Amino acid sequence: MNNDHQPKHRKLWSGLTSDDENANIGILGVPFEGAASFRKGTAQAPARIRSLSPHVAPYTESGGALSDLRIRDLDDVDVSGDWNAVHDRTAKRVEELLKHPFAIVIGGDHSVTIPVFHAFAETVPGPLGYLHLDAHLDLMSSFEGRTWSHACTARRVFEAAPVSPEHAVFVGIRSWLGEEISFLRDHPEIQVLAASAIAEGDITSIVTSALVPLRNAASVYVTIDIDVLDPAFAPGTGTPEAGGLSTRHLLRILRLAFEHLPIRVLDVVEVSPPLDHSDITSFAAIKLLYEVFGWVKERNIR
Repeated sequence: MNNDHQPKHRKLWSGLTSDDENANIGILGVPFEGAASFRKGTAQAPARIRSLSPHVAPYTESGGALSDLRIRDLDDVDVSGDWNAVHDRTAKRVEELLKHPFAIVIGGDHSVTIPVFHAFAETVPGPLGYLHLDAHLDLMSSFEGRTWSHACTARRVFEAAPVSPEHAVFVGIRSWLGEEISFLRDHPEIQVLAASAIAEGDITSIVTSALVPLRNAASVYVTIDIDVLDPAFAPGTGTPEAGGLSTRHLLRILRLAFEHLPIRVLDVVEVSPPLDHSDITSFAAIKLLYEVFGWVKERNIR
């Protein structure tokens, strides 16, 4: 096909990319899947999501133009070597990423949140908030003999000062382990909003109330495990759980979060292209990211 007839946005991130170190948004891929406890494939997510982005128009779903937004893609972290090497390398790259007013990380399995959050905690003044959108709590102290398993992500986050349990909110939960229930019993200040409560109630009032503890944070980190969505909306993930959120539910929750909270960093993890069907899950992640682009623009984060 003659390239002269292709839409102008047929480029990475719909042509919004810039080499400007002061770009509104920085994006970093962490294609690591060594901490996955079941099915693999998440290492392919950053590349697949990028490859699909030229086929998305630079507008939000409400018609908001993104054309004057500047996005700097810092490519991928080198994930060769053992977990400690990957952790250190990722944290170092995130320090650079956080020079941008808003930072986005694309995983990889959910363990990538551990070094990203640690770098966030060391770089951004506290107190910090943590919003965990997931089917799972990820509060295990260890899983399958590994303290850095993707089942331990949130537990490792609580070890990173200056975040504390009263500034943590979990949304979409519908899978539990005994140790996690005990941890929550010991920390009743943690807010947990189950997927069933969202489906059965007034989503705006329920979510707005659940997010109240994060309003006192100076900056908030949002992690989105794509399995927070029901498998009907996100089949391409390693540990799917039936009974999850719809994409519409998740977009509404994120909209409320961006309206009320000082969100500084967001990651999207656990997308597995080899397990996907017709790129349904990758396109769900892209829809979330493009709406985030629009909310960042609305907040005039510079």
